[in-house]
Amino acid sequence: MSVIRNLIFVYKLWHEFLNHISKTSRDTLGAKIDSLFIKIIESLFIAGYLPRQDKLPYLDSATKQLDLLKFFLQISWEIKMLDNKKYIALSKPLDEIGKMLYGWKNQVLKTPATKTGENK
Repeated sequence: MSVIRNLIFVYKLWHEFLNHISKTSRDTLGAKIDSLFIKIIESLFIAGYLPRQDKLPYLDSATKQLDLLKFFLQISWEIKMLDNKKYIALSKPLDEIGKMLYGWKNQVLKTPATKTGENK
């Protein structure tokens, strides 16, 4: 399964949990987490269509946003916005997505740039 498909799967899971969070938390930290999911999906979608030499800034951005997302999810767990089960259900796949993203980034760094006009 591709990194973007995995991320969309976790985002759908997040949305199931979001409906059961108090309105105050949903409108503050929940909205921030939701926004980060969308930004990461957008960065990865764009990176998927760019030539290899142009992918790196989008992959770097997605990596930083993913780290921030995991940080805010941890805060949501610490303030009891998410229970243990929900936090683990989100965190484990996000850790795997991080590994996949790291692999994609390394592949881009190690593979020589293609000729102009080639899109790999």
